[in-house]
Amino acid sequence: MYFKNKTVLITGASRGIGKAIALKLASEGANIVIAAKSTSEDGRLGGTIFATAKEVESAGGKALPVFCDIRDEQLIREVMEKTADKFGPLDILINNASAINLSNTVQMEAKRFDLIFDINVRGTFMVTKLAHPLLKASANPHILTLSPPLDMNMKWFKPHLAYTLTKYNMTLMAKAWAEEFKNEGIASNTLWPATTIATAAVRNLLGGEELIRRSRKPEIMADAAFYILQKDSGTNTGNTYLDEEVLREAGVTNLDHYAITPGGVLQRDLFL
Repeated sequence: MYFKNKTVLITGASRGIGKAIALKLASEGANIVIAAKSTSEDGRLGGTIFATAKEVESAGGKALPVFCDIRDEQLIREVMEKTADKFGPLDILINNASAINLSNTVQMEAKRFDLIFDINVRGTFMVTKLAHPLLKASANPHILTLSPPLDMNMKWFKPHLAYTLTKYNMTLMAKAWAEEFKNEGIASNTLWPATTIATAAVRNLLGGEELIRRSRKPEIMADAAFYILQKDSGTNTGNTYLDEEVLREAGVTNLDHYAITPGGVLQRDLFL
């Protein structure tokens, strides 16, 4: 039970990958801060911070659901204050909250451009900045950002330039934090799925039920995070991980049970 009584703050943890990570670490006894916007049920998306909190507690962890739009600096500050008041130091920050828009340059509206940059780039930056004082007090502090490995091949930029810029910015920040915070012993790594993951975003924005059938469950990302976050923060930093590579390194060779359709064809992720 390495994570027993460790405090984990996860942005966007009311559903999908963030929720899966929350439940995985809760099952190991962690304290989970669920920082997200969803306070009422949305039929298209599903999940609220309060519903996730109940599941966290049922799984064996302690929960702190906090409304937070990471575009709002004051709301982020309140999350940090409530985290410190309830749990003390912060051991792990997971930058999971993210917005997706696959429009090309001509189609992209200014307000949509601003939205994805405000959430993915500015929001991730401000959450990490304001979490830093709490992380410094941990014995093995980790920042894990859910963003893809960098590849300057223009095929990743041409179809959806703005979105690619935001996700690559997240990775650049994560790698920069690995250097900036190295002397403080705070690890900063990224994690990204090798295949599409069965989330509301994939169903509603990318490919519907057909793509869901060719995807893996969010639990593969949760299990990969589980292994990364146990590593020594003083030495294991600056990495860009893929979920299946992490699991194979940990000795998990059969990944079939993560597939929505075991034995079926899997869809490689958007950036791979």
